[in-house]
Amino acid sequence: MRIMFMGTPDFALESLKKLCEKGFDVTCVVTRSDKQQGRNMKLMPPPVKEFALEKGLNVYQPESLKDGELNEVLEKENPDLIIVVAYGKILPKYVLDYPKYGCVNLHGSILPKLRGSAPIQWSVINGDEYAGATTMFMNEGLDTGDIIDVYKTKISENETAGELYDRIAKEGAMLLTQTVEKIFNGTATRTKQNDGEATYAPMLTKEMGKICFDRPAEEIYNLIRGLNPWPVAYIPTNKGILKVYTSKVIDKDSVGKAGEILKKEKSLIVQTAKGKIELKEVQLQGKKRMTAEEFLRGAENICFI
Repeated sequence: MRIMFMGTPDFALESLKKLCEKGFDVTCVVTRSDKQQGRNMKLMPPPVKEFALEKGLNVYQPESLKDGELNEVLEKENPDLIIVVAYGKILPKYVLDYPKYGCVNLHGSILPKLRGSAPIQWSVINGDEYAGATTMFMNEGLDTGDIIDVYKTKISENETAGELYDRIAKEGAMLLTQTVEKIFNGTATRTKQNDGEATYAPMLTKEMGKICFDRPAEEIYNLIRGLNPWPVAYIPTNKGILKVYTSKVIDKDSVGKAGEILKKEKSLIVQTAKGKIELKEVQLQGKKRMTAEEFLRGAENICFI
């Protein structure tokens, strides 16, 4: 069975590695274009491309999939199955219809919950108890295809989105190989999604990271975890933007003046609309990341705007 793999970031890389490790016939990779990164804006290839080139796989980086731009590649590679993991583009019908065994996607949630581009981060932001991954046969909708297999995991109390992302990338890769084996031997099943239970996980933006202390401490805590490592929650202050990487809920029930700094000697504790929260690891604009205690040594007069 000839497999075309479509994916771009580290999350997809784990799946590509596992497919190759298991001996599946991955013949080519389709990925996004190289991007300029870093202070010097150096052109960098996607993680999936780097690995594919090391393995001697054919690599394609079409700017668009519209108007049949992938047709020539499909005819050349003749895939029996297309696997899509965090590719970053919507697949048009001519691509979905091409392979004999269809197109299979690995999505980072327990579908139909959290369809969309940032399911792992939103599972943390929402304070969900569980997260996971789903393999599905793709259709023209956004993460609406028939479910094949599901992986479910409990989110640890202090787990950040970045930590959960890494876990699900690895476990999802294992799930994907199991799915491909079932497709290989004809035992893969299809379960239609209940659209009435669907929720959505839209793309993250830097703007959504602003911490509003007129929200409960628990919600702020989940926002901070869910936006770590990117785009990172923040507070506008009289000394510049203060990024917050980790925190701890001190009191869930108390009610006081939201946004009031209650303690700023060795710890930074803030009143919220419901409960208190301790900001534990922070980074002031232009400075290095540090503990709140280290930060407060040089920021005694800090106040939030």
